[in-house]
Amino acid sequence: MAKNDKKNEWKEFFWNPRTREFCGRTASSWGLILLFYLAFYIFLAALFVLTMYVMLQTLDDHRPTYQDRLSTPGMMIRPKGEQLEIVYSLEYTETWERYVQALNNFMSPYNDSVQAQKNYECKPDQYFIQEDSGILKNFPKRSCQFKRSILENCSGITDRYYGYNEGKPCIIIKLNRVIGLLPARDRQPPYVTCGAKKYKVGNDEWADDSDKLGALAYFPPNGTFNLMYYPYYGKKAQVNYSQPLVAIKFLNITMNEDVNVECRINANNIPEGSERDKYAGRISFKLRINSLN
Repeated sequence: MAKNDKKNEWKEFFWNPRTREFCGRTASSWGLILLFYLAFYIFLAALFVLTMYVMLQTLDDHRPTYQDRLSTPGMMIRPKGEQLEIVYSLEYTETWERYVQALNNFMSPYNDSVQAQKNYECKPDQYFIQEDSGILKNFPKRSCQFKRSILENCSGITDRYYGYNEGKPCIIIKLNRVIGLLPARDRQPPYVTCGAKKYKVGNDEWADDSDKLGALAYFPPNGTFNLMYYPYYGKKAQVNYSQPLVAIKFLNITMNEDVNVECRINANNIPEGSERDKYAGRISFKLRINSLN
């Protein structure tokens, strides 16, 4: 009997036919509870939507309100190869054709005809400031032309192999885009310098590949980023923006040897990058050209 009593108690807890209660509550009681929670969650959802709406009204579609960025822009090379290593053999065309194709793809938006059609011929050596006029937004903003012919022997125009077939390869360097960056003071444009990267060979011993690097040629002259390409106003505000480039041509690098290279940005108002971020203001890569001769 005791077992039956307990079984009946459980049954009546879930549904009591005498009082018409489900789990100890009547249908009207459960209805009021569900109505309360429905109203409560609708209120929370409405509060969330209102908060997001108010926040979005403070944002500018064309310029981020806040930027969490490094004080020193990063750098990158093209072609970048695997693990920033550019290795090929002169006599085997297939080993360097992929680098040539990568450069062609990268440089195609910089074709002179494309730049002349889309972008503005700016006055060099000064910032191209395009501020808004009060509440009147100056969008879309114009962008300055950067024609690939500026890179001369590394443009892929006069030498369609970018020197890779001769063991005198070109490396293209770009500085990462930073909205509002004015990278110079007193009209001294930033410029790129490349040299042999130091590496550790012992506990307290360091070495570099200066004797293997050979002479370098920079395009544009002195490896400068002209001031007319700054400031950058953002992807939406400046839809046709073309990043300025610098090309380095290795004229007589030692063959059949690993050559560790480091390129840096030099500017009088951009601090040097730290060891914690290897891409801040500099880029390191390995170059090796093999030859049977």
